[in-house]
Amino acid sequence: MPPTEPMANQASNMRAYLLLTLTTTCWGMNAVLGRLAVGEISPMMLVCMRWLLVVLILSLVSYRHLRNDWAVIKKYISYMLAMGAFGFTGFNMLFYLAAHSTTAVNIGILQGSIPVFVLIGAFLVFRTRVSLLQSVGVSVTIIGVGIVASGGSFARLATFEINQGDALMLLACVLYSGYTVALRYRPEISALSFLTVMATSAFLTSIPFVWIEMGLDHFLAPTFEGWIIVAVASFFPSIIAQISFIAGVRILGPGRAGIFVNLVPIFASIFAVTFLNEPFELFHGAALALVLFGIWLSEKGKPA
Repeated sequence: MPPTEPMANQASNMRAYLLLTLTTTCWGMNAVLGRLAVGEISPMMLVCMRWLLVVLILSLVSYRHLRNDWAVIKKYISYMLAMGAFGFTGFNMLFYLAAHSTTAVNIGILQGSIPVFVLIGAFLVFRTRVSLLQSVGVSVTIIGVGIVASGGSFARLATFEINQGDALMLLACVLYSGYTVALRYRPEISALSFLTVMATSAFLTSIPFVWIEMGLDHFLAPTFEGWIIVAVASFFPSIIAQISFIAGVRILGPGRAGIFVNLVPIFASIFAVTFLNEPFELFHGAALALVLFGIWLSEKGKPA
């Protein structure tokens, strides 16, 4: 006997929750990788090699999907190349630059700002209805992000003082939020085809930034540890996380899926304290509590 519609929706939602939790676990890991990369490989080189390796890996498994989807891909090629450039190259470039001047804990918690920008973007572009409770959840998240960005100092918060790394991370979050909203326009092709084209775009658009890095004498060839970081970043935050995220957005939509990015601070903090021995201050705990509360409010208050 086929499942009733509510049961089917519940199962679909549960699948999305698991996929998005896996996504945010991998992204929490990426915050630690960004810090580990300092002194082992320069930021632009890391972005370039990461996406080159992703393209090589995906090309082994996605060629049949690409062949089947090619007629649709040609129609949307400009959109997909732009998505790769902004969502993958731009975000990761700013992400790894930020890691040079802020902590992995801060990077993870600041990614909690992504749902704020996603909900705003979804409203502006699609006029997606935002309930009062969702608005409260977003506000709670903003407070949590503000606490960590100010280092727990109300004086710094009052003067909008923020260090360079935190500012770069927030800008990266704006770019990825735009990518998340634009996923609504994703063509009806397989996730592997979509990710392969965007990864190719990310690799190609990262090459000029490597040249700029060389010209500024900031280039650092990867050490042995640097290559390990490239490999881990390519497989988990890039391939596993992106495919899971695309599938999760398809089920829940960008607004609801974006809220789950608030789980990144939890995993990033756990990994940072465990593997980097970074301090976990009282204000970090307060910020985490607020972003988790924001998740709960936003999901509880989602429009019917």
